[in-house]
Amino acid sequence: MRVGQLELRDFRNIREAELDLSPGLNIFVGQNAQGKTSLLEAVGLLARGRSFRTEETRGLIRHGALSLRVRAAACADTDTAALEVEVAADARRLFVDGREVAPRAYQGRLDVVVYATERLRIVHGPMRERRQFLDRAAGALWPAYRQVLRDYERVVRQRNAALESGTGGLDAWDDALATVGGRLRLRRADYATRLGEALARGFRAAGEAYGVTVLPETPPCAGEATSELRRQIEARRRDERRARRSLVGPHRDTIAFTIDGTDASAWASAGQARSLLLALTLASLEVYRAERGRPPVALLDDLDSELDDERAGALCRAIAGRGQALVTTAHSGWAERVAAGARTFHVADGRFAEA
Repeated sequence: MRVGQLELRDFRNIREAELDLSPGLNIFVGQNAQGKTSLLEAVGLLARGRSFRTEETRGLIRHGALSLRVRAAACADTDTAALEVEVAADARRLFVDGREVAPRAYQGRLDVVVYATERLRIVHGPMRERRQFLDRAAGALWPAYRQVLRDYERVVRQRNAALESGTGGLDAWDDALATVGGRLRLRRADYATRLGEALARGFRAAGEAYGVTVLPETPPCAGEATSELRRQIEARRRDERRARRSLVGPHRDTIAFTIDGTDASAWASAGQARSLLLALTLASLEVYRAERGRPPVALLDDLDSELDDERAGALCRAIAGRGQALVTTAHSGWAERVAAGARTFHVADGRFAEA
């Protein structure tokens, strides 16, 4: 999977850019606030229809412009699709081969994994960030996961409406939540197991051991998972009626990313959080590659802040040897030392010049 010719217009500080990306390693060199991370963000937007840096998509539009556009050819095996995202103040539009499509039809055309300091909220932020990390990574891997997640979110909304109104009919929504929620828990547990295995054999800093834990533990089959969730619903029924919202289920489950067996969200230092985030990024890339037989596009921002030259060079070469990687750095010397076989771009004031 890779991005070919990439075109950007009015994206953050980038007025207009057109780049021919290498199918392997691409390095973007420039000082801070010149547009390096914005380019990775644009590729992320093209893949997911949303930014990995902000929930406010309209804020991506360059100051003074009315809209932005990102367009590229996305290549997977022998298939190529022209993808395009347009964002205006009041709308976001997605296109495949020139035809506007709904988000559901757009998803899965291009997949990326992202390492960027903006994503440290996955480690230190609220529990919702860790649940979303697993759900989005698993959803990129399995379309069926995306479907059961959508079904579950719909059931939660409708059950919450029944709890809020107090008009009855809750038993039917209890059954739906237990059934769909049990399936989602099983799929999430499967992905967490694979991610944990990849973490155990992947990147680690200073000999640290990284892991992932999902609680409550999920029984190994769908029927048991459904029965267990139904028991949890019954145990919290009085609390839910008082709160008027659903208090149990996958949307409330605990996800812990651990360092040496301890929850990193509570005590990990800034350096440990960055190392864990990089390990999670590389592990999710490996899980995807093992399942699909090809890796997603790797977007690695400011990688030299985490790794020394030797390790960073080896990592870049390993990733690029399997697929496409876009890597940013503020240090030209670092880029020169790891750039063997790479396509290198110098970035200044939103402009890109190939070295």
